[in-house]
Order: sequence, then C-alpha cells, then structure tokens
Amino acid sequence: MNQKKLINKKIIISAAANGIGWSIAQECMSNGAIVYITDKNNESLEKISKHKLHEKQLFLDKVNSENFKEVENYFNKIKDKVDSIDALINNVGIAGPTGKLEELNINDWKETLDININSHFYFTKFSIPLLKNNNGGSIINLSSTAGLFGFPLRSPYATSKWAIIGMTKTLAMELGENNIRVNAICPGAVAGDRMKRVIKAKAQSLGVKEESLQKDYESMVSLKSFVDKKDIANMVVFLLSEEAQKISGQVMSVDGNTERMN
Repeated sequence: MNQKKLINKKIIISAAANGIGWSIAQECMSNGAIVYITDKNNESLEKISKHKLHEKQLFLDKVNSENFKEVENYFNKIKDKVDSIDALINNVGIAGPTGKLEELNINDWKETLDININSHFYFTKFSIPLLKNNNGGSIINLSSTAGLFGFPLRSPYATSKWAIIGMTKTLAMELGENNIRVNAICPGAVAGDRMKRVIKAKAQSLGVKEESLQKDYESMVSLKSFVDKKDIANMVVFLLSEEAQKISGQVMSVDGNTERMN
C-alpha cells in the first residue's frame, strides 16, 4: 500500500478546475492534501463541485487570475479560513497567438504576458506571508520546455515561460532563508484538447496537415510520445513531499527529453 505523502498539507492551485491543474489537484488530494482551487470558468467549477471531497479536502473559488484586485480579495478570504499554507502551485497560463512576431497583434502579445507572468506574481505575492507563517513550504511554477528552448511562431508564449524560470530562480534565492523552496516544472507537449488547439493553429499558419504536424511534434522528443497530465501531477507531488526537502531553484523537465523545438 502506497503511503500518502501530503497528509493535511494546505495547497493553493491557480486555474485548476480542468486540464493539468485539475490533474494536479486530484493527485494532491489522493495523497491527503487539502486543496484550494481557483478558476475563472464557471462551468468547470460547477462540474468539479460535485466531487465527493468538495468542502472536505477540496475548496473552490471563482477568481480571474490576471485581475490583481480579485486575487487580493481571494487571499483576504483565504486568511479567514487559514493562517498559513504549505504550498502554492502557479498553474495559470494560456497558449497565446501563433505567428511570426512582426505579424502579431499587440493586444494578443500583452494578454499572453499579462496572464502568464503577472498572475504568477499576484498569487506569489500574497502566498509568501502565508508560507512564512507556516515556517516554510513550497512554490511550484508551471513553465514549459518553450522556456528552455524557445518556440518558433510562439514568441509571446516562449517569452513568458522564460520569465517564469527567471522568477523561480530568483525567488529560490530570496526565500531560502525562510525554508521556502521554489521550483519550476517544464512540461513538454501534453496530450489533450489544449495541445490539439496548438497543433491546429500552427498547422494553419504553416499550411500543413494537423496529422503530419502531430507526428513531427512526437518526433521532437526521445521517447516519441506526448506527456500525460498525470506525469506532471506526479512530479508536483514529489516536489511537495519530504523526499524533495533539499530541492530548490530547480527546473524540472517532464517532457520525454526534448531534442528540438522545430
């Protein structure tokens, strides 16, 4: 029988009512954690509100993560429930536009950076005092292999994900004396609807078939397959566990070993 690794740990996860975030939340709960999820999608929140652990190990709030005031109000509300947390998982992110940089719309560029970078800042800013009250804890930032290699025709996305790695490295230095560990996870191509949308947009931009582009994506990694959401969730659980108590400032790729990005 597997021993639960996160019993009674209080974890905030942003934008986690579906996709990778929800997979992370489920894995944390299965390991005994108490999970506080935010999301701006009413339909997704309503769906997971039917979970058997809702209001027991699972607590939900509607928050637009790129809105500073909404995030601030959320943390004021959280502080009425708890005076400390064990971990923050910054999961907010969008794919952004696809195309050559000189052809991109300025508003699409700004939106991608605002959501993918500023939301991490907002959640982290208000989480740090709660982590300090806990005498330590963990912050995990979701970046991407695009933040390590770059990503042709996806410059806003790649730019934002590089920024997250810089933020992670810096915070690990700032917060180490408070026993707060900060790490980033860089997923590769993750199987699911979001990746299908990315492939469709890039196929249209390049004028190629989606099926051939997917095969090309799969050929970019040594293991020749996409990552599953649970692979990322498993890495999160490890980084939050006692087994990773000396791991900080690291960038953990969960990608099947990316060999190229184009």
